[in-house]
Amino acid sequence: MITYYDDRSIQVTSSAVRVDGRTFPLAEISAVWHRRGSRSWRVLAGRGAIGAALTGPLVAAGLGIALALWLDRSATVTIAIVGASVLVGLAVGPVADFLFEHLDRSYARGSRQLEMWARWRGQSIRLLSTGDALRFGQVYRAVQRAVEAGQPVPHRHR
Repeated sequence: MITYYDDRSIQVTSSAVRVDGRTFPLAEISAVWHRRGSRSWRVLAGRGAIGAALTGPLVAAGLGIALALWLDRSATVTIAIVGASVLVGLAVGPVADFLFEHLDRSYARGSRQLEMWARWRGQSIRLLSTGDALRFGQVYRAVQRAVEAGQPVPHRHR
């Protein structure tokens, strides 16, 4: 038996798909398809907040420099304001890697609810529903590989 995917709730093998303790033999599955739900505004708002966190210190630094030049004060005051503004802008550096990692994970997980369905014994059943696009893709591809591997190879007559 070949295992194509295995986690705490789903196992896809060369003989069956097991979901939350229920077993669906591949020989009894006649079709597999997926559906995408609507976008999650919560996820999109989170991505926007990360973008704002990345650009906020840079915008503040730019405004500080513009303010220093506009005020037309002594060189010491202008240098102090520009220096403080540059420090604010540099503050984004150490945080940027952390924020970009969260942004990458957000895109890997996706922003939609995804469902995988199958026709089993003539009934449509939902095998999986998740907002994690990466996991969904792994499971869906595993089921495809298992179904393809289980299809009989046509014999050619000579």
